[in-house]
Amino acid sequence: MGLFGFFGQSEADKRATEIRTGTVAPKRAERQRCWEARDGFFSCLDAHDIVDPVKEEKAVGRACAKENVKFEQDCAREWVTYFKKWRVQDIQKRARLEALQAQGATKMDVNSDFAARK
Repeated sequence: MGLFGFFGQSEADKRATEIRTGTVAPKRAERQRCWEARDGFFSCLDAHDIVDPVKEEKAVGRACAKENVKFEQDCAREWVTYFKKWRVQDIQKRARLEALQAQGATKMDVNSDFAARK
């Protein structure tokens, strides 16, 4: 951005910058574009056995640079941070559940809503 902020940017570029910085909320189509970019990035990470894109930044740069740029371009910065952390936690949770099942743990269905019981 130049001295006068958004001067010289197209309306679409201004909107994308506002979304990335969190000054405006993304619309439905913009959220969908973010999720698609996230899914593409995560698919690339999976294909290259990269679990933590924050800690393995160099590997991400070599293997999934294009997907990472698109992800960071199409999503709000806070969302990018959240999704990257969520990915690590989700992988760890799944691994722990698999380990528990291998040890003979019984799966329980848990209802976590606050609806009245009948």
